[in-house]
Amino acid sequence: MSVAPEIENGVKPRILLLDDDPDVLNLYQEMLLTLHCSPEVHITTSGARAMSMLETEQFNVLICDLKMPKMDGLQVISIVRRKYPQLRTVVLTGVADEQMRTRAYALGIDLYLEKPNNSTELNFLLECIESLLGKEAEGGFRGVQSKSLVDLIQLECLSGSSSMLKITNGRLEGRIWIQNGELIDAATQEVEGEEAFKRILSWKAGNFEILPTEAERERKIFTSYQGLLLDSVQAIDEAVAVGEMPAESGDPVSDTQFLKKNSLGNIPGLEYAIRIPEKSKKMQIWGLQNAEMLADWAKDSMAHFEKLGDKFHFGSVHQLEGKGLHRTIHIATHGSDQFAIGMIGSPSRDDIQGTVQKVLEQWAS
Repeated sequence: MSVAPEIENGVKPRILLLDDDPDVLNLYQEMLLTLHCSPEVHITTSGARAMSMLETEQFNVLICDLKMPKMDGLQVISIVRRKYPQLRTVVLTGVADEQMRTRAYALGIDLYLEKPNNSTELNFLLECIESLLGKEAEGGFRGVQSKSLVDLIQLECLSGSSSMLKITNGRLEGRIWIQNGELIDAATQEVEGEEAFKRILSWKAGNFEILPTEAERERKIFTSYQGLLLDSVQAIDEAVAVGEMPAESGDPVSDTQFLKKNSLGNIPGLEYAIRIPEKSKKMQIWGLQNAEMLADWAKDSMAHFEKLGDKFHFGSVHQLEGKGLHRTIHIATHGSDQFAIGMIGSPSRDDIQGTVQKVLEQWAS
């Protein structure tokens, strides 16, 4: 099996796994966590929730079942291919249907795999996922695999083209204008000209489109493309060498540095976690969008049971637990903070305590 390195800035590859069967989710999560690249594996049973997670967090690969209630796998894939064209997509299904396979590939997925029935098929599945993550980590732009952005720009300039390169990297988007083989402008993140060009050139992977240029585009880059490429590449190499290369993830999740250092994506069965501090301090949220309502419910529930404890002389209440058909939620008090921890399925008592302990070890240390 090939070894896929960690993605840029030491951040582990991130996989989102979608299936409506909690037992299947837990099984495949455990298997994917054994990959050599040590990915984070996030799980959910809902297509709508998967879309919410993709809106707030950055993932490298989406693995999706086809048959699901409300929003089926093809609907999810169709939306994902339009909104997140850089995301690698894998269908993992028990449906042996050539027509369905054709429809899925027509939507632009990377792989269509049937759920494995033996160790050989399982090893093949893991190798395929590792290979996709490896391509992501190695860089290159989809459409011209293994080509760097420098290669793409040189090809356009050497051929004397007039074009506009639209480049996407996660949630970031940049544009480079070329007129008769000369760089004339670039733009990204409200920056234009040479500074924008250098920012775009620092991206290691993504997608690109070659579009017609804008004849009226004002020229803001006057350095030759050869000189600008050389200066940009040297600056990037120097920044990497001294460890100053800035993150370009575009990840909007609050307290990003905390999440990078304290990742929960390698805890089997964990769906989300919220750290609810006292008073005005900021909540820390993992795996959940719009967590305020759930946090308020957790605080109210704990307060209600504490009152019952006082009334009936049960003593202090430190933990609450609720179980449904597809999820388990555990509310715990640690110091002055409360933690709301969601798990897929109906884990055993030991599994619940183990998951809670792992969250507390990372977030309450």
